[in-house]
Amino acid sequence: MPAREVTAKIIELGRHADGVGTVNDEGEVARCFVPFALPGETVRISVQGNSAILLDVLEKSQQRIEPFCAHFTKCGGCVIQHLNEDAYRTWKRNIVVTALVNKGLGGNSVGELIDAHGAGRRRLSLHVRAIKGGWKVGFMIAGSHQILDLDRCPVAVQDLQKVVPLARVLASAFKDTGRDLDIRFTETAEGLDCDITGAKAEGYDTLADLADCAEEHDLARVSVGGDIIVERRKPYLVMGTARVTPPSGSFLQATTLGEETLAELVREYVGPDCTTVADLFCGVGSFALRLAEQVPVYAADSNEEAINALDYAYRHTSDLKPVDAKDRNLFKNPLSEFELKPFDVVVFNPPRAGAEAQVRELVTSSINRVVAVSCDPASFARDAEILCSGGFTLDKVTPVDQFKWSSHIEVVALFTRANSS
Repeated sequence: MPAREVTAKIIELGRHADGVGTVNDEGEVARCFVPFALPGETVRISVQGNSAILLDVLEKSQQRIEPFCAHFTKCGGCVIQHLNEDAYRTWKRNIVVTALVNKGLGGNSVGELIDAHGAGRRRLSLHVRAIKGGWKVGFMIAGSHQILDLDRCPVAVQDLQKVVPLARVLASAFKDTGRDLDIRFTETAEGLDCDITGAKAEGYDTLADLADCAEEHDLARVSVGGDIIVERRKPYLVMGTARVTPPSGSFLQATTLGEETLAELVREYVGPDCTTVADLFCGVGSFALRLAEQVPVYAADSNEEAINALDYAYRHTSDLKPVDAKDRNLFKNPLSEFELKPFDVVVFNPPRAGAEAQVRELVTSSINRVVAVSCDPASFARDAEILCSGGFTLDKVTPVDQFKWSSHIEVVALFTRANSS
């Protein structure tokens, strides 16, 4: 069906920040999804199927504000800079509420949204493409494979405001690649950590250029495909009393305040009476190392490098309780009900797919207190339904907003049940 220009009335804001609108299509009312439109607005759109492009806002919502970034609506990152703060907070909290309601769990346990943007995103991943006479550097344009050439990203921390020209310098070391590169910059306590993917560091000239760039721009570390090429200083992140050097390109929480907020909620929900805890899908130990200040921890994750980084940090930090760090694929090999017997509390923080296999073992175990951390409300709600069907009660859910102006949201939740032993 060809695209048509029509007028639509926006009735609500969808899960991904699209305005959900209605159009009169040949006498029948049809729904459509309009990026950057807000509830209550009348808009002119180009619609094809149920997807639409916003052409003009005929009647504006009182909740509409001026976006702070010149790249907004073109960049594929932020999706909702145009909504005022109060309405934004309500919409984002309701993402979690709706996910739970859809599983029959209700939304009364969901607390107020915590803003954890802090000083900004501590990591940027830039796409780099060779063009005639140089390099195009930026993020993908929304809905395309084209790169939006950037000058800076205002949602990032101050030290990452300078990395767009730096990415061009790093890319120039790969003169003959002919392929797109991805360069990930991470703010650390020792300076910027850079990981380049999409090419190989081969040849004296490439290695020398990367080393010269690291020296000139005072970079802590430069890696290519995860292999360290230059390490002028060992980059580290502070996690409680520990210092962790993350593997190149490894998973980290988006903001420093986001990590600290999630960790503090985890400690609160674990409670003061815990004598031993399992931290599953633990990554480099943002929860485990903080919990170990008070209680012995078993920590497991399928990323061997992350586990090695956690173990190294534990062994080089004084006054921590024992940390038993294990490389284990918890999707294929979850802790069984028998392996779970030694623990008072289980914490889990899986990728977006959730932790269904592990959750089903928790239901049959003697564990009576579970702390769930999730970056995906849908998989969280599915796992919550399994736990609640197995006798747990969903006591508290705290939404944490470290991906501000996007549709992503983190949650930390507490589940308890009466003694099942």
